[in-house]
Amino acid sequence: MRAQQIMTHGVITVGPDTPIMEAAKLMLDKHISGLPVIKADGQLIGIVSEGDFLRRAEIGTQRKHSRWLQFFLGGGRAASDFVHEQGRKISEIMTDDPYTISEDTELEEIVRLMESKHVKRLPVVRGNQVIGIVTRSNLLQAVANLARDIPATNTNDIAIGNNIVMAMEGKDWRPIGLNLSVRNGVVHLYGSITDDRCRQAAIVATENVTGVHEVHDHLCWIEPMSGMYMGSPEDEKQVSAPHDLRL
Repeated sequence: MRAQQIMTHGVITVGPDTPIMEAAKLMLDKHISGLPVIKADGQLIGIVSEGDFLRRAEIGTQRKHSRWLQFFLGGGRAASDFVHEQGRKISEIMTDDPYTISEDTELEEIVRLMESKHVKRLPVVRGNQVIGIVTRSNLLQAVANLARDIPATNTNDIAIGNNIVMAMEGKDWRPIGLNLSVRNGVVHLYGSITDDRCRQAAIVATENVTGVHEVHDHLCWIEPMSGMYMGSPEDEKQVSAPHDLRL
């Protein structure tokens, strides 16, 4: 999947001389968290986001450095902070030279950029022109759409069991002595683990198999050194649950 398949078209933008309060109102009215900043010729020169409004004089959230730290940072840093906190125009608080992607950028690369560069949105450009934007919300929508489009199937229980085993085959976290039962898409997992994080991995792998409707965890945890044994949270809950007394 590529950027062009999930991006938002008709991007709302602002110019470098747009008043800050006007941009803030626009973001609130349109329910968006960021705005590309473009010049009159359409060239992208920056981006402004909710984070740029966190340190503002209007709400008394300016950075307050101790005198020794101010001396260490120098006048340049103080000047930069002042402009960002007191500026009146978007060009004074925006992030310059934002990271961008093309319409053919793969989703894997988009996610890598968002994670490595710590950004929540990426303008999509063709040449110097902004033609769209990809945000985390777009990625969330893509996941929702794919989940909705997965067709319902009548996979039989034997096939479901085989697919679960295949899904965990060769994985370092595969439960030891994995065994399972499947009936009408309801799966019971048995086996042992030496790291409790492997439990959730096994459950997730099972949930992702087509035809699985419900997963019950019976994986026991064993401490490798001492051999201490503990049942699954689900089984432990059943054991500790009060039972009716019959006389």
